[in-house]
Amino acid sequence: MAKKVAIGTWAYMFGPYQDHPVPLNEVIEKLEELEFDGLELAGFSPHAGLKDYPTSASRLELRRRIEDHGLEVCGVAADLWSYAPGADDDQVRRQWLDSFKAHCDLCLDVGSPSIRMDSCLPPTILEKQDYDTTWQRTVEGFRAATELASDKALFVVWEFEPGFVFNKPSEIVKMVNEVGHPDFRVLYDTCHAHMCSVVGARQPEPKETLPGGQVTLARMLTGNIGHIHLIDSDNTLHDNETSTHAPFGLGVIDFDEVIPAILEAGYDSEWWSIDLCFWPEAWEVTAQSKEFLDGMIAKYG
Repeated sequence: MAKKVAIGTWAYMFGPYQDHPVPLNEVIEKLEELEFDGLELAGFSPHAGLKDYPTSASRLELRRRIEDHGLEVCGVAADLWSYAPGADDDQVRRQWLDSFKAHCDLCLDVGSPSIRMDSCLPPTILEKQDYDTTWQRTVEGFRAATELASDKALFVVWEFEPGFVFNKPSEIVKMVNEVGHPDFRVLYDTCHAHMCSVVGARQPEPKETLPGGQVTLARMLTGNIGHIHLIDSDNTLHDNETSTHAPFGLGVIDFDEVIPAILEAGYDSEWWSIDLCFWPEAWEVTAQSKEFLDGMIAKYG
């Protein structure tokens, strides 16, 4: 199966771009010019939030616009951060599921095969909430959401990362097993995987790292990787919260080890997606990022 290259549009609207986001239409035109195959939509304003595209007709028009530029939507990152599946408040958990359902409809209209989510709560939440209760609520919320998505022929990808609770390797594997749904898989971001398996960033004590680092983690997730974000890591956190997504070549990841490990773990999707989240010059390094990934595809795709 020929591989396709995409990039997350949030790179041009979060962090350094928050006060001057690159308009989505401009992003689409740029990606066509650079011969990308697709994009991964930020389901956040001002790109593709529910307030920006409140009706099915408006979303179908967005899909046509994207397709007119020769691009596809490989995924949607849903804006679910106002709520959380593991929250103590029953109403907040219900609101999270309602918001998830609304974003599933957005995914269907724009032609996305999947919907991305995370646990929505920081690791420090365990200083306030009971671990077992928070875990069980998150598992139940993820399972209920996956059932909703599956009914709409979508699959769910959970992005584990240092910025959110349950980021230890054993927890990542356990979450997939306990949700126990064939349409629930992990979103494997190479930068986050490095910070979780090698650095143990923002993990409650005791920290848990792996001999062999993320190559070992990928093997532990065999058969459960639903989507990938490829980007480097320089062993640091952005604003002490989440992984620094360093452009290829500015970090420590050996992609000649990591990419084969991901493929050997059974990842067989056609999509390889770049993630430049929070990088201050994401716009300027997009072209060279695609060039690097094209080279990786030539070797391993």
